[in-house]
Amino acid sequence: MKVDLAAGFEPGSREEWRALALGVLRKSGYEGDDPEGRLSARTYDGVTITPLYDGLPDAPRLVGAAGPWDVRQRHADPDARSTREAILADLENGVSSLWLDLTALDPADLPVALDGVLLDLAPVVLDAGNRAAQAAHAFLQLTGNLEVPGGNLGFAPDDPDLPDFAGRARGRLRLVVADGLAWHDRGAADALELAASIAQGVRALRRLTGAGLPVERAFELIEFRYAATADQFLTIAKLRAARRLWARVAEVAGGPPEMVQHAVTSGAMMTVRDPWVNMLRATLACFAAGTGGADAVTVQPFDAALGLPDAFARRIARNTQSLLVEEAGIARVADPAGGSWYVEHLTDDLAATAWDLFQRTEKHGEQVIEEALAGAREKRAKDVARRKHPITGVSEFPNLTEKVPVRREGRGLPGDPDRYAEPFERLRDLADRQDTRPAVFLATIGPVAVHTARATFAANLFAAGGIATVTGEAADFAPGQTTVACICSSDRLYAEQAEQVAAALRDAGATKVWLAGKGEYEGVDATLFAGCDALRVLETTFDDLGVER
Repeated sequence: MKVDLAAGFEPGSREEWRALALGVLRKSGYEGDDPEGRLSARTYDGVTITPLYDGLPDAPRLVGAAGPWDVRQRHADPDARSTREAILADLENGVSSLWLDLTALDPADLPVALDGVLLDLAPVVLDAGNRAAQAAHAFLQLTGNLEVPGGNLGFAPDDPDLPDFAGRARGRLRLVVADGLAWHDRGAADALELAASIAQGVRALRRLTGAGLPVERAFELIEFRYAATADQFLTIAKLRAARRLWARVAEVAGGPPEMVQHAVTSGAMMTVRDPWVNMLRATLACFAAGTGGADAVTVQPFDAALGLPDAFARRIARNTQSLLVEEAGIARVADPAGGSWYVEHLTDDLAATAWDLFQRTEKHGEQVIEEALAGAREKRAKDVARRKHPITGVSEFPNLTEKVPVRREGRGLPGDPDRYAEPFERLRDLADRQDTRPAVFLATIGPVAVHTARATFAANLFAAGGIATVTGEAADFAPGQTTVACICSSDRLYAEQAEQVAAALRDAGATKVWLAGKGEYEGVDATLFAGCDALRVLETTFDDLGVER
């Protein structure tokens, strides 16, 4: 029996929606007549995300298979025995495959690290950088004649030793990783990450077929690695778009359209400060990876930006996946986001943008990607500085009294990602190193109900750089505490008293006077407000306080 979910509701129209949307927007001061434009946003790749979508795009839809994805845990401890203990604990508690960082662990120690691991059951992915050939040789010796269930020897498409191993990967063992994650970690946006990974995949195809492999076999030996971020819809659309792009390559080259995807929760979004929030970011990213159809997912432990994760962090990372698979049931459906007008359009737009970048890269070389990368990095850096890209626990709602966990030094994160939080965290570190924490005086005007909103906003902004705040009336200002003040109140009281309060602060010894809000007032040096360059405000305040950066 077919159920009409819209029964009892009159069908709406875009014009009705536009009228209602304009009514709301005009209450906030908007005077235009383009609600779609006003409510649209653009990704760092230039893809437009609109507030309303009509119908589904006329585009192919490719999905991964339904069923649990491969829970893949990364290990980067240089001590082989410690790695072995951690591996066995993972495999006994929900992990189904291993990702070994052999830039940290010596490939010669593989027999020790994998002692007790049933290699005919647990796939192993190697990540050895310029030691890929040494690591692959050690692993193949270790597995002997075993029929391994999957995994990857971890060669980059441009590795000079790749042709020598072209025929040595048996059965389901793959040979090459086309690594979009590495581009993401450098600051690439999603379409750029897709284009770079497809370009790597095509280079791998050319080298493998050039080494004598049939096209079909060459396709089987390539695996793709992508970043999964807390922006769940972009992650879902990216993984779905990747399958469409690779299917187009397969159509042209004459290979099978299937793509093997390994999604890794983003290291660039991780923070050192308030690292517990990383659990929430990783959960969102893991949900998106599973919903987007990834074949394998790695959740990076919440403390990975601090160094080598401890046992508790690894347990939370694997249990995040177990909960989403077993309790939330995300893996029970193939392509659970399929049919969403928003996701389908976003998938289509990402695929089109990425394909254009890929084609231009094929024609003009990798400088196309490098130029796009520089543009995306610049846009994101501005948004981070202005807190339009907020980082909870760092640029928003920081905790100045937190005690950051201490971890052993090591490659907690793969590669060396340009973490978005680093500019603010550097200032936090600088503030913590001072004998006395830098401080700003918040000079409030009027009753608490009037000044609280802006005083809270200012305190939160200064705390993002590790700067404490002291709140009181202008008469309470004491130059022994600080020489920087910030006036906080309403626009009405600013008009009546801001200049008088600024003069009083100057007389009391303030050498710099900020105002929380907008407007020009005599005696006020600068203003801070929602959307201002918070990073610049903090750097200027350190300079004004005489703290050497």
